[in-house]
Amino acid sequence: MSRADEGRLIHLAKRRERAKEDIELQKQKLEEERAKTLNNDIDTKFTANYDALEETIKSRTVGLVTLEEMRDQQRNAVHQRVHEVAQAAGETTKKDEKKQDEGKATKREIVKKPLSFAFDDDEEEDGEPIVIPKKRLGMDPSVDTSFLPDKDRELEMARKKQQLAHEWHMQQEKEKNEEITVAYAYWDGSSHRKNIRVKRGLTIAQFLLKAIDALRKDFSELKTITPEGLMFVKEDLIIPHFHTFQDFIVSKKMGKTGPLYIFDAVAEIRIRQDAALDSGESHPAKVVLRSWYERNKHIYPASRWEPFSPNKEYKRTIDDLSTI
Repeated sequence: MSRADEGRLIHLAKRRERAKEDIELQKQKLEEERAKTLNNDIDTKFTANYDALEETIKSRTVGLVTLEEMRDQQRNAVHQRVHEVAQAAGETTKKDEKKQDEGKATKREIVKKPLSFAFDDDEEEDGEPIVIPKKRLGMDPSVDTSFLPDKDRELEMARKKQQLAHEWHMQQEKEKNEEITVAYAYWDGSSHRKNIRVKRGLTIAQFLLKAIDALRKDFSELKTITPEGLMFVKEDLIIPHFHTFQDFIVSKKMGKTGPLYIFDAVAEIRIRQDAALDSGESHPAKVVLRSWYERNKHIYPASRWEPFSPNKEYKRTIDDLSTI
C-alpha cells in the first residue's frame, strides 16, 4: 500500500470520529431541551394552580382571623380547587368523546349514502341500511307462458327427471335379479333337452358357462370347451354372447320362427310337421359347438340359422316359413 493510500485512510478515520462526536453532541442538546420543556410545562401548571389557590385564600381571610380559621379556609380552598380541576378535566373528556362519536356518525353516513340523491328520511334510527325485498310479479293465468324460460319450472322438471331415472334404474335392477327357467337343448345332430334357472340379467356367455357345467359329465367333447367355443341359437337366429335375457324380454324381439323373449318352451313344436303353426310359439334354445356348425351349416336345420341383427325385422308369415 502506498503512502498516499495510508494517508487517505487515516483522514477517513478521523472524519468518522468527528461525525460520531457531532452526533453525540446533538443527542445531548436534544435531551437537555426536552427536559427544559417538560420542567417549564410542570412549573407553569403548578404556578397557575398555586396562584389561583393563593388568591382564593386571600379573598376569604380579610381582616383578623385565628389560626384555626386560617387552616380551615386553606383546607376548603384546596378541596374546592381540586374539585374544579377534576370537573374541568371531565368536561374536556366529554367533549373529546362527543367529537369522536360525531366523527363515527359521519363515517357511517358516508358509507350508507354512497349516492348524492339518498335522503335522510329513508334511514332508520339504529343506523342500519334499509333492504328493500325484490318483488316478483305474478303471471297471468289466462296467458300461455310455457314457451318462456322459468327457472323454478326448469328446476322442478330436472328434479322429476332425476327421480324418474332413479326409479327406472331401481326397477331394472329388480327385474334383472328375477329368476327365469331357460329350456335349452344341446344339439349335436339330435336334441338333448335340459332346463336351468338363471337370472334375467345374465349374458349369453354367462349362461353358456352354466350350461357347460351341467353338460360336461354327459358329453366328453365339452370337458375342455369354453363359452367362446359354443353357439346359442334361438328361433333360428345365432345370438351374440354379449346380449342378456333381459334385452329380449324388454324389447319383445321376434325371431324367424317365434318370439325370442320366451325361454321356457316346453317342447319342440315343429314335430307337428306344420311350419305355419310355429309363427306364434317359442322353441327351446339350442347350444351348439362351433366346430359342429362349421361342418354341418349346409344341412338342415343349421342351413336355416343366421346371425341375429337387432335392426332387422323378422317376418312371421307363411311365405317366410315355407322354406323350412
